[in-house]
Amino acid sequence: MGSLNVNRNVSDPFYRYKMPKIIAKVEGKGNGIKTVIVNMSEVAKAIGRPPTYPTKYFGCELGAQTQFDFKNDRFIVNGSHEANKLQDLLDGFIRKFVLCPDCDNPETNLVVSTKKGTICRSCKACGFHGPLEFNHKLNTFILKNPPNLNPAAQGSSLTEGKRAKRSKKQGDVNGDRSGSPNSDEVDGEIEVPDPKTKKDDDDDWALDVSEEAVRARMQDLTEGAKGLTINDDLEKSEKERVDLLYAKVKADRDAGALNAKEIVAEAERLDIKSKAPLILAELLFDDKIAVQLKKHKELLLRTVHNDEKAQKYLLGGIEQVIGLHKEALMPKVPGILKWMYDNDVLDENVVLDWASKVSKKFVSRELNQEIHKAADPFVKWLKEAEEEEDSGESDEDDVEIEYNDRPNAVTLKLQPTPVKPNANNSEVKEDSEDDVDIDAI
Repeated sequence: MGSLNVNRNVSDPFYRYKMPKIIAKVEGKGNGIKTVIVNMSEVAKAIGRPPTYPTKYFGCELGAQTQFDFKNDRFIVNGSHEANKLQDLLDGFIRKFVLCPDCDNPETNLVVSTKKGTICRSCKACGFHGPLEFNHKLNTFILKNPPNLNPAAQGSSLTEGKRAKRSKKQGDVNGDRSGSPNSDEVDGEIEVPDPKTKKDDDDDWALDVSEEAVRARMQDLTEGAKGLTINDDLEKSEKERVDLLYAKVKADRDAGALNAKEIVAEAERLDIKSKAPLILAELLFDDKIAVQLKKHKELLLRTVHNDEKAQKYLLGGIEQVIGLHKEALMPKVPGILKWMYDNDVLDENVVLDWASKVSKKFVSRELNQEIHKAADPFVKWLKEAEEEEDSGESDEDDVEIEYNDRPNAVTLKLQPTPVKPNANNSEVKEDSEDDVDIDAI
Protein backbone atom coordinates (compact mmCIF):
# COMPACT_ATOMS: atom_id res chain seq x y z
CA MET A 1 0.00 0.00 0.00
CA GLY A 2 1.57 3.30 -1.13
CA SER A 3 1.76 6.46 0.90
CA LEU A 4 1.08 10.10 0.05
CA ASN A 5 2.10 13.45 1.47
CA VAL A 6 -0.53 14.67 3.93
CA ASN A 7 -0.41 18.02 2.12
CA ARG A 8 -0.49 16.85 -1.49
CA ASN A 9 0.37 20.36 -2.70
CA VAL A 10 3.88 19.61 -1.41
CA SER A 11 5.79 17.59 -4.00
CA ASP A 12 8.93 17.07 -1.88
CA PRO A 13 9.54 13.28 -1.70
CA PHE A 14 11.27 13.76 1.68
CA TYR A 15 8.24 15.51 3.23
CA ARG A 16 7.93 13.79 6.58
CA TYR A 17 4.16 13.88 7.02
CA LYS A 18 2.81 10.83 5.20
CA MET A 19 -0.54 9.05 5.07
CA PRO A 20 -1.69 5.83 3.39
CA LYS A 21 -3.74 5.99 0.22
CA ILE A 22 -7.47 5.51 0.73
CA ILE A 23 -8.69 1.98 -0.03
CA ALA A 24 -12.38 1.86 -0.93
CA LYS A 25 -14.49 -1.27 -1.43
CA VAL A 26 -17.97 -1.11 -2.97
CA GLU A 27 -20.48 -3.54 -1.50
CA GLY A 28 -24.09 -4.39 -2.24
CA LYS A 29 -26.18 -3.41 -5.23
CA GLY A 30 -29.24 -1.38 -6.14
CA ASN A 31 -30.50 0.87 -3.36
CA GLY A 32 -28.31 -0.95 -0.85
CA ILE A 33 -24.99 -0.16 -2.53
CA LYS A 34 -22.38 1.35 -0.23
CA THR A 35 -18.66 2.14 -0.14
CA VAL A 36 -16.56 0.82 2.75
CA ILE A 37 -13.37 2.78 3.44
CA VAL A 38 -11.21 -0.15 4.47
CA ASN A 39 -8.27 1.73 5.99
CA MET A 40 -10.00 4.84 7.35
CA SER A 41 -8.59 4.26 10.85
CA GLU A 42 -5.00 4.28 9.52
CA VAL A 43 -5.63 7.38 7.39
CA ALA A 44 -7.27 9.21 10.30
CA LYS A 45 -4.39 8.32 12.62
CA ALA A 46 -1.89 9.73 10.10
CA ILE A 47 -3.69 13.10 9.95
CA GLY A 48 -4.45 13.22 13.67
CA ARG A 49 -8.25 13.26 13.54
CA PRO A 50 -10.97 10.77 14.58
CA PRO A 51 -11.96 8.52 11.65
CA THR A 52 -15.56 9.70 11.97
CA TYR A 53 -14.60 13.25 10.93
CA PRO A 54 -13.32 12.56 7.38
CA THR A 55 -16.04 9.93 6.87
CA LYS A 56 -18.75 12.41 7.83
CA TYR A 57 -17.04 15.05 5.65
CA PHE A 58 -17.33 12.68 2.67
CA GLY A 59 -21.03 12.30 3.42
CA CYS A 60 -21.53 16.08 3.57
CA GLU A 61 -19.69 16.68 0.30
CA LEU A 62 -21.36 13.80 -1.55
CA GLY A 63 -24.83 14.29 -0.08
CA ALA A 64 -24.78 10.71 1.22
CA GLN A 65 -25.51 9.08 4.57
CA THR A 66 -22.62 7.63 6.58
CA GLN A 67 -22.37 4.70 9.00
CA PHE A 68 -19.77 3.86 11.66
CA ASP A 69 -19.21 0.31 12.84
CA PHE A 70 -16.55 0.68 15.56
CA LYS A 71 -16.70 -2.96 16.60
CA ASN A 72 -15.62 -4.15 13.15
CA ASP A 73 -13.66 -0.98 12.29
CA ARG A 74 -15.85 -0.22 9.27
CA PHE A 75 -16.55 3.32 8.04
CA ILE A 76 -19.20 3.46 5.33
CA VAL A 77 -20.50 6.05 2.86
CA ASN A 78 -23.74 5.15 1.09
CA GLY A 79 -23.51 4.89 -2.69
CA SER A 80 -20.72 3.84 -5.05
CA HIS A 81 -17.64 6.06 -4.86
CA GLU A 82 -14.16 5.57 -6.35
CA ALA A 83 -11.08 5.72 -4.13
CA ASN A 84 -9.56 8.53 -6.23
CA LYS A 85 -12.64 10.69 -5.73
CA LEU A 86 -12.57 10.12 -1.97
CA GLN A 87 -8.83 10.91 -1.94
CA ASP A 88 -9.51 14.27 -3.62
CA LEU A 89 -12.26 15.01 -1.08
CA LEU A 90 -9.85 14.11 1.71
CA ASP A 91 -7.52 16.86 0.43
CA GLY A 92 -10.34 19.34 1.05
CA PHE A 93 -10.88 18.01 4.57
CA ILE A 94 -7.15 18.26 5.33
CA ARG A 95 -6.97 21.80 3.99
CA LYS A 96 -9.97 22.92 6.06
CA PHE A 97 -9.62 20.96 9.30
CA VAL A 98 -5.98 19.79 9.59
CA LEU A 99 -3.42 22.15 8.05
CA CYS A 100 -2.36 25.25 9.97
CA PRO A 101 -3.51 28.40 8.12
CA ASP A 102 -0.21 30.11 8.98
CA CYS A 103 2.50 27.50 8.29
CA ASP A 104 0.57 24.77 6.36
CA ASN A 105 1.83 22.25 8.92
CA PRO A 106 -0.47 19.33 9.86
CA GLU A 107 0.66 19.29 13.52
CA THR A 108 -2.60 20.82 14.73
CA ASN A 109 -5.24 19.99 17.31
CA LEU A 110 -8.93 20.90 17.33
CA VAL A 111 -10.08 22.54 20.55
CA VAL A 112 -13.86 22.27 20.84
CA SER A 113 -15.98 24.24 23.27
CA THR A 114 -19.49 22.75 23.17
CA LYS A 115 -20.70 25.31 25.69
CA LYS A 116 -19.62 28.31 23.58
CA GLY A 117 -20.23 26.54 20.26
CA THR A 118 -16.70 27.28 18.98
CA ILE A 119 -14.04 25.18 17.24
CA CYS A 120 -10.45 26.42 17.46
CA ARG A 121 -7.33 25.09 15.79
CA SER A 122 -3.95 25.21 17.55
CA CYS A 123 -0.63 24.47 15.85
CA LYS A 124 2.19 22.82 17.78
CA ALA A 125 4.70 23.84 15.10
CA CYS A 126 4.27 27.63 14.88
CA GLY A 127 2.06 28.34 17.92
CA PHE A 128 -0.96 29.55 15.92
CA HIS A 129 -4.27 29.49 17.77
CA GLY A 130 -7.54 30.64 16.26
CA PRO A 131 -11.09 29.62 15.33
CA LEU A 132 -12.07 27.87 12.11
CA GLU A 133 -12.83 30.76 9.75
CA PHE A 134 -15.50 29.04 7.68
CA ASN A 135 -18.89 27.45 8.15
CA HIS A 136 -19.26 23.82 7.07
CA LYS A 137 -21.86 21.17 7.83
CA LEU A 138 -19.13 19.13 9.54
CA ASN A 139 -18.72 21.89 12.16
CA THR A 140 -22.04 20.89 13.75
CA PHE A 141 -20.96 17.24 13.88
CA ILE A 142 -17.63 18.17 15.51
CA LEU A 143 -19.38 20.29 18.14
CA LYS A 144 -21.63 17.34 19.03
CA ASN A 145 -18.71 14.86 18.86
CA PRO A 146 -15.54 16.58 20.15
CA PRO A 147 -12.19 14.80 19.58
CA ASN A 148 -11.80 13.85 23.25
CA LEU A 149 -15.14 12.02 23.29
CA ASN A 150 -15.17 8.23 23.37
CA PRO A 151 -14.85 7.25 19.65
CA ALA A 152 -17.55 4.59 20.00
CA ALA A 153 -19.99 7.34 20.98
CA GLN A 154 -19.29 9.55 17.95
CA GLY A 155 -22.01 9.56 15.37
CA SER A 156 -24.11 6.96 17.14
CA SER A 157 -27.64 6.77 15.85
CA LEU A 158 -30.56 7.85 18.00
CA THR A 159 -31.79 4.26 18.25
CA GLU A 160 -28.40 3.05 19.47
CA GLY A 161 -28.25 5.83 22.04
CA LYS A 162 -31.69 5.01 23.45
CA ARG A 163 -30.89 1.30 23.49
CA ALA A 164 -27.67 1.95 25.37
CA LYS A 165 -29.48 4.22 27.79
CA ARG A 166 -32.12 1.55 28.48
CA SER A 167 -29.39 -1.03 29.01
CA LYS A 168 -27.69 1.30 31.48
CA LYS A 169 -30.93 1.80 33.41
CA GLN A 170 -31.58 -1.95 33.50
CA GLY A 171 -28.06 -2.51 34.79
CA ASP A 172 -28.67 0.00 37.57
CA VAL A 173 -31.91 -1.76 38.53
CA ASN A 174 -30.10 -5.09 38.69
CA GLY A 175 -27.48 -3.64 40.98
CA ASP A 176 -24.72 -3.03 38.44
CA ARG A 177 -23.08 0.16 39.65
CA SER A 178 -19.76 -0.17 37.84
CA GLY A 179 -20.16 3.18 36.05
CA SER A 180 -19.56 6.46 37.79
CA PRO A 181 -22.87 7.92 39.03
CA ASN A 182 -21.73 11.45 38.17
CA SER A 183 -20.69 10.67 34.59
CA ASP A 184 -22.49 12.63 31.86
CA GLU A 185 -21.66 10.07 29.14
CA VAL A 186 -23.88 7.01 28.63
CA ASP A 187 -22.69 4.55 25.95
CA GLY A 188 -23.06 6.64 22.84
CA GLU A 189 -25.04 9.59 24.22
CA ILE A 190 -24.05 12.63 26.18
CA GLU A 191 -26.60 12.99 28.92
CA VAL A 192 -27.45 16.57 29.82
CA PRO A 193 -28.40 16.85 33.50
CA ASP A 194 -31.75 18.39 34.30
CA PRO A 195 -31.12 21.77 35.93
CA LYS A 196 -34.18 21.25 38.17
CA THR A 197 -32.81 18.06 39.69
CA LYS A 198 -29.11 18.98 39.67
CA LYS A 199 -27.68 19.67 43.11
CA ASP A 200 -26.32 23.11 43.79
CA ASP A 201 -22.56 22.72 43.89
CA ASP A 202 -21.75 26.43 43.68
CA ASP A 203 -20.25 26.26 47.17
CA ASP A 204 -17.11 24.70 45.64
CA TRP A 205 -16.85 27.32 42.89
CA ALA A 206 -14.15 29.98 42.93
CA LEU A 207 -13.08 32.59 40.39
CA ASP A 208 -9.43 32.78 39.36
CA VAL A 209 -8.67 36.51 39.12
CA SER A 210 -5.03 36.20 38.17
CA GLU A 211 -3.83 38.23 35.18
CA GLU A 212 -3.24 35.09 33.11
CA ALA A 213 -6.74 33.71 33.81
CA VAL A 214 -8.38 37.05 32.91
CA ARG A 215 -6.44 37.13 29.63
CA ALA A 216 -7.54 33.57 28.82
CA ARG A 217 -11.19 34.42 29.46
CA MET A 218 -10.94 37.50 27.23
CA GLN A 219 -9.43 35.33 24.49
CA ASP A 220 -12.38 32.91 24.73
CA LEU A 221 -14.85 35.78 24.49
CA THR A 222 -13.06 37.16 21.43
CA GLU A 223 -13.10 33.79 19.71
CA GLY A 224 -16.79 33.36 20.48
CA ALA A 225 -17.55 36.78 18.97
CA LYS A 226 -15.58 35.83 15.84
CA GLY A 227 -17.66 32.68 15.51
CA LEU A 228 -20.86 34.69 15.68
CA THR A 229 -19.56 37.11 13.04
CA ILE A 230 -18.70 34.24 10.72
CA ASN A 231 -22.18 32.78 10.97
CA ASP A 232 -23.81 36.18 10.39
CA ASP A 233 -21.64 36.91 7.32
CA LEU A 234 -22.58 33.68 5.59
CA GLU A 235 -26.26 34.51 5.94
CA LYS A 236 -25.79 37.81 4.08
CA SER A 237 -26.48 38.22 0.36
CA GLU A 238 -23.71 37.62 -2.15
CA LYS A 239 -23.41 41.35 -2.88
CA GLU A 240 -22.94 42.10 0.82
CA ARG A 241 -20.26 39.40 1.08
CA VAL A 242 -18.50 40.81 -2.00
CA ASP A 243 -18.57 44.26 -0.36
CA LEU A 244 -16.97 42.79 2.80
CA LEU A 245 -14.10 41.29 0.81
CA TYR A 246 -13.74 44.51 -1.19
CA ALA A 247 -13.42 46.53 2.04
CA LYS A 248 -10.78 44.15 3.43
CA VAL A 249 -8.63 44.14 0.29
CA LYS A 250 -8.87 47.94 0.01
CA ALA A 251 -7.90 48.43 3.67
CA ASP A 252 -4.95 46.02 3.35
CA ARG A 253 -3.82 47.70 0.12
CA ASP A 254 -3.95 51.17 1.63
CA ALA A 255 -2.01 49.94 4.66
CA GLY A 256 0.56 48.21 2.46
CA ALA A 257 -0.16 44.91 4.20
CA LEU A 258 -1.59 42.65 1.49
CA ASN A 259 -1.34 39.02 2.56
CA ALA A 260 -2.21 36.43 -0.09
CA LYS A 261 -3.11 33.69 2.41
CA GLU A 262 -5.39 35.95 4.45
CA ILE A 263 -7.23 37.28 1.40
CA VAL A 264 -7.83 33.81 -0.04
CA ALA A 265 -8.94 32.52 3.37
CA GLU A 266 -11.38 35.42 3.72
CA ALA A 267 -12.75 34.79 0.21
CA GLU A 268 -13.26 31.11 1.06
CA ARG A 269 -14.89 32.02 4.37
CA LEU A 270 -17.36 34.28 2.58
CA ASP A 271 -17.87 31.62 -0.11
CA ILE A 272 -16.99 33.99 -2.99
CA LYS A 273 -13.50 32.75 -3.92
CA SER A 274 -14.29 32.49 -7.64
CA LYS A 275 -15.37 36.15 -7.77
CA ALA A 276 -12.39 37.43 -5.78
CA PRO A 277 -10.23 38.07 -8.93
CA LEU A 278 -12.79 40.64 -10.12
CA ILE A 279 -12.28 42.58 -6.87
CA LEU A 280 -8.49 42.22 -7.05
CA ALA A 281 -8.39 43.53 -10.64
CA GLU A 282 -10.40 46.61 -9.68
CA LEU A 283 -8.32 47.46 -6.61
CA LEU A 284 -4.80 46.42 -7.64
CA PHE A 285 -4.48 47.22 -11.36
CA ASP A 286 -4.35 50.43 -13.38
CA ASP A 287 -2.38 51.63 -16.42
CA LYS A 288 0.78 50.12 -14.86
CA ILE A 289 -0.70 46.63 -14.93
CA ALA A 290 2.42 45.11 -16.51
CA VAL A 291 4.38 45.82 -13.30
CA GLN A 292 1.46 45.11 -10.96
CA LEU A 293 0.85 41.63 -12.39
CA LYS A 294 4.37 40.58 -11.42
CA LYS A 295 4.03 42.19 -7.99
CA HIS A 296 0.81 40.32 -7.14
CA LYS A 297 1.64 37.05 -8.90
CA GLU A 298 1.39 34.91 -5.74
CA LEU A 299 -2.01 36.34 -4.85
CA LEU A 300 -3.33 35.71 -8.36
CA LEU A 301 -2.04 32.14 -8.43
CA ARG A 302 -3.60 31.33 -5.04
CA THR A 303 -6.92 32.79 -6.19
CA VAL A 304 -7.31 31.24 -9.67
CA HIS A 305 -5.28 28.00 -9.57
CA ASN A 306 -7.36 25.10 -10.95
CA ASP A 307 -10.47 27.30 -10.96
CA GLU A 308 -11.67 28.10 -14.49
CA LYS A 309 -14.55 30.20 -13.19
CA ALA A 310 -12.12 32.39 -11.21
CA GLN A 311 -9.91 32.77 -14.31
CA LYS A 312 -12.90 33.97 -16.34
CA TYR A 313 -13.71 36.55 -13.65
CA LEU A 314 -10.07 37.66 -13.75
CA LEU A 315 -10.33 38.19 -17.52
CA GLY A 316 -13.51 40.21 -16.89
CA GLY A 317 -11.67 42.36 -14.37
CA ILE A 318 -8.80 42.90 -16.84
CA GLU A 319 -11.34 43.98 -19.47
CA GLN A 320 -12.68 46.63 -17.08
CA VAL A 321 -9.17 47.91 -16.32
CA ILE A 322 -8.41 48.14 -20.06
CA GLY A 323 -11.66 50.06 -20.55
CA LEU A 324 -10.57 52.63 -17.93
CA HIS A 325 -7.09 53.04 -19.47
CA LYS A 326 -7.91 52.29 -23.07
CA GLU A 327 -5.24 54.33 -24.83
CA ALA A 328 -2.40 53.05 -22.66
CA LEU A 329 -3.42 49.40 -22.37
CA MET A 330 -5.13 48.42 -25.61
CA PRO A 331 -1.81 47.95 -27.49
CA LYS A 332 -0.50 45.83 -24.58
CA VAL A 333 -3.38 43.33 -24.56
CA PRO A 334 -1.39 40.50 -26.25
CA GLY A 335 1.54 40.99 -23.87
CA ILE A 336 -0.76 40.99 -20.81
CA LEU A 337 -2.44 37.75 -21.88
CA LYS A 338 0.86 36.08 -22.74
CA TRP A 339 2.37 36.95 -19.34
CA MET A 340 -0.62 35.44 -17.54
CA TYR A 341 -0.48 32.35 -19.77
CA ASP A 342 3.30 31.87 -19.34
CA ASN A 343 3.01 32.21 -15.54
CA ASP A 344 0.13 29.71 -15.22
CA VAL A 345 -2.37 32.35 -14.15
CA LEU A 346 -4.56 31.53 -17.18
CA ASP A 347 -5.10 28.10 -18.73
CA GLU A 348 -5.02 27.69 -22.50
CA ASN A 349 -8.59 26.39 -22.76
CA VAL A 350 -9.88 29.38 -20.73
CA VAL A 351 -8.19 31.87 -23.08
CA LEU A 352 -9.44 30.12 -26.23
CA ASP A 353 -12.98 29.91 -24.83
CA TRP A 354 -12.87 33.62 -23.91
CA ALA A 355 -11.63 34.53 -27.41
CA SER A 356 -14.31 32.46 -29.16
CA LYS A 357 -17.23 34.70 -28.24
CA VAL A 358 -17.95 38.37 -27.65
CA SER A 359 -19.70 39.11 -24.37
CA LYS A 360 -21.13 42.17 -22.63
CA LYS A 361 -20.99 40.69 -19.11
CA PHE A 362 -18.20 42.94 -17.81
CA VAL A 363 -17.84 45.71 -20.42
CA SER A 364 -19.84 46.89 -23.41
CA ARG A 365 -20.05 44.61 -26.43
CA GLU A 366 -18.18 47.15 -28.58
CA LEU A 367 -15.27 47.41 -26.12
CA ASN A 368 -15.18 43.65 -25.67
CA GLN A 369 -14.97 43.19 -29.44
CA GLU A 370 -12.15 45.74 -29.62
CA ILE A 371 -10.21 43.92 -26.88
CA HIS A 372 -10.69 40.61 -28.71
CA LYS A 373 -9.35 42.18 -31.90
CA ALA A 374 -6.29 43.48 -30.04
CA ALA A 375 -5.76 39.98 -28.56
CA ASP A 376 -5.86 38.29 -31.99
CA PRO A 377 -2.04 38.00 -32.38
CA PHE A 378 -1.71 36.11 -29.10
CA VAL A 379 -4.77 33.92 -29.75
CA LYS A 380 -3.43 33.10 -33.24
CA TRP A 381 -0.06 32.17 -31.77
CA LEU A 382 -1.74 29.98 -29.15
CA LYS A 383 -3.83 28.14 -31.75
CA GLU A 384 -0.83 27.60 -34.05
CA ALA A 385 1.21 26.17 -31.18
CA GLU A 386 -1.65 23.76 -30.42
CA GLU A 387 -1.93 22.76 -34.10
CA GLU A 388 1.81 22.09 -34.27
CA GLU A 389 1.56 19.75 -31.29
CA ASP A 390 -1.37 17.92 -32.90
CA SER A 391 0.44 17.64 -36.26
CA GLY A 392 3.55 16.34 -34.49
CA GLU A 393 1.49 13.55 -32.98
CA SER A 394 -0.20 12.76 -36.30
CA ASP A 395 3.19 12.53 -38.11
CA GLU A 396 4.14 9.71 -35.79
CA ASP A 397 0.86 7.96 -36.58
CA ASP A 398 1.44 8.32 -40.37
CA VAL A 399 4.48 6.02 -40.35
CA GLU A 400 3.68 2.85 -42.33
CA ILE A 401 5.10 -0.49 -41.20
CA GLU A 402 5.51 -3.32 -43.70
CA TYR A 403 6.31 -6.76 -42.41
CA ASN A 404 6.68 -10.33 -43.61
CA ASP A 405 5.65 -13.02 -41.15
CA ARG A 406 7.58 -15.88 -42.81
CA PRO A 407 9.83 -17.79 -40.33
CA ASN A 408 13.38 -16.44 -39.98
CA ALA A 409 12.64 -13.77 -42.57
CA VAL A 410 10.93 -11.06 -40.59
CA THR A 411 11.73 -7.59 -41.93
CA LEU A 412 10.50 -4.22 -40.80
CA LYS A 413 10.61 -1.27 -43.15
CA LEU A 414 9.65 2.24 -42.13
CA GLN A 415 8.25 4.34 -44.94
CA PRO A 416 7.48 7.94 -43.99
CA THR A 417 4.50 9.43 -45.76
CA PRO A 418 5.76 11.56 -48.67
CA VAL A 419 5.20 15.30 -48.36
CA LYS A 420 4.25 17.14 -51.53
CA PRO A 421 6.55 20.08 -52.28
CA ASN A 422 4.95 23.51 -52.21
CA ALA A 423 5.19 24.91 -55.71
CA ASN A 424 4.21 28.43 -54.74
CA ASN A 425 7.13 29.67 -52.64
CA SER A 426 5.99 33.25 -52.93
CA GLU A 427 2.81 32.52 -50.95
CA VAL A 428 4.82 30.95 -48.14
CA LYS A 429 7.00 34.00 -47.99
CA GLU A 430 4.03 36.33 -47.77
CA ASP A 431 2.49 34.29 -44.94
CA SER A 432 5.69 34.38 -42.93
CA GLU A 433 5.79 38.16 -43.17
CA ASP A 434 2.33 38.37 -41.59
CA ASP A 435 3.37 36.34 -38.52
CA VAL A 436 3.59 38.34 -35.30
CA ASP A 437 6.40 37.79 -32.81
CA ILE A 438 4.36 37.68 -29.59
CA ASP A 439 7.45 37.90 -27.37
CA ALA A 440 8.31 41.30 -28.92
CA ILE A 441 4.98 42.85 -27.94
